[in-house]
Amino acid sequence: MADDFLTHETSLTSPAVGADLIVPNDTVALPKSTRAIYVGSAGNLRVQFVSGDVVTLSNVQAGVIYPLRAALVLATGTTAGGLLGLR
Repeated sequence: MADDFLTHETSLTSPAVGADLIVPNDTVALPKSTRAIYVGSAGNLRVQFVSGDVVTLSNVQAGVIYPLRAALVLATGTTAGGLLGLR
């Protein structure tokens, strides 16, 4: 398949070019930092940003893409499911 956009530079505002399943873990960082996180089922989402800040996002909604540069999604405090790290 031809990719007309192959020579375009990827930025944080351009569409995602890949995704990784996120399994929340309190100690193991994500294999790659995210550009955004897709939430499959509603709940709370506790993340550590690439800056090191840790926050809990309460009541994130299913079917929404949240623009978060996350390094870690913590198991403790995360009740949302079906998480995908978009890159």
